[in-house]
Amino acid sequence: MLMAGNLENVEFAENPDPRCPCVLLLDVSTSMSGEPIQALNEGLRAFQREVTLDPVAARRVEVAIITFGTHVSVVQDFVTVDQFSPPELQAGGQTHMGKGIETALDLLEQRKATYKANGIAYYRPWIFLLTDGSPYGELESVVETACQRLLDDQNRNKTALFAVGTETANFQKLSTFTAPDRPPLRLKGIQFVELFVWLSRSQQAVAQSQPGQQVPLPPAGWAAV
Repeated sequence: MLMAGNLENVEFAENPDPRCPCVLLLDVSTSMSGEPIQALNEGLRAFQREVTLDPVAARRVEVAIITFGTHVSVVQDFVTVDQFSPPELQAGGQTHMGKGIETALDLLEQRKATYKANGIAYYRPWIFLLTDGSPYGELESVVETACQRLLDDQNRNKTALFAVGTETANFQKLSTFTAPDRPPLRLKGIQFVELFVWLSRSQQAVAQSQPGQQVPLPPAGWAAV
């Protein structure tokens, strides 16, 4: 029987390419019910389709999905996109964004330790935060701790945060999580497919570069000015 460590050894032996880890941190609270959650699920399928078209990116881009409602769940642990099967997300509950951020940062630290243990190079990790509101239902101290930790990681170039809100999101609150040079972006309507196509093309551009290299990203046509 193969243990987890042995499975990782096989994985990296078969695919020693550098990795582009990306955590999709997704709001699935009650307000996302109906058309928004359906569009989000279609967006995830579009992301998988687009990245898989690029054979280099399919081997290098690793995706993990963390959802936050009342409960925070690691729906998908890190897997290369060629092994990724988009889940069907359901909406419900409050908006425990602070705990979601902490979970994302913990998962990234664990994954980076795995890369290092196996001699795998990696690009600066991305956290892609998508919400239609603001933190709700958890202690403010939890949110503040998560915010400070996330800002520290961005300031030390350990993580790149891309925060996107729908038209109902609290952008004043979201801006407290983001670096000054990368403010939160407002999604036009529910253009989740366009958003995830942009994300996939951005990840493809990163995957084609060298770790540490600055890469220009495609224009975000899905974002409102």
